[in-house]
Order: sequence, then structure tokens, then C-alpha cells
Amino acid sequence: MNNDQIEGKWKQVKGEFKQKYGKLTDDDTTYTEGKFDEMMGRLQEKTGKTKEELRDEIDKW
Repeated sequence: MNNDQIEGKWKQVKGEFKQKYGKLTDDDTTYTEGKFDEMMGRLQEKTGKTKEELRDEIDKW
């Protein structure tokens, strides 16, 4: 899965959340994106794997 696909999936999820929880703001979803990026960075640091390797692993779950 490439970055465009991941971004597309994130936009779908974000849209679904906004529909279900109308009070969610763009700030809330941007914060969540930032936390995901932070988590990926920490995983890269701890495992020594690339973002692509980690995304492939996540996709397999």
C-alpha cells in the first residue's frame, strides 16, 4: 500500500467519523493524524524498519 492509498483510506475513515460524530472538528482529526505519524516514527526508531515495511505489516493485520 503506498502513501496515496493510505491517505485515501484515512480520508474515508475521517469522513465516516465526521458523519457519525458531527462534533468532531478538523482540529481533532489533524491531531489524530499527528499522533499516528508520531507512532510510526517511534516504531521506525525502535524497530529500524522503514515506513513502508511498517505499513505492509499493519496491512497484514
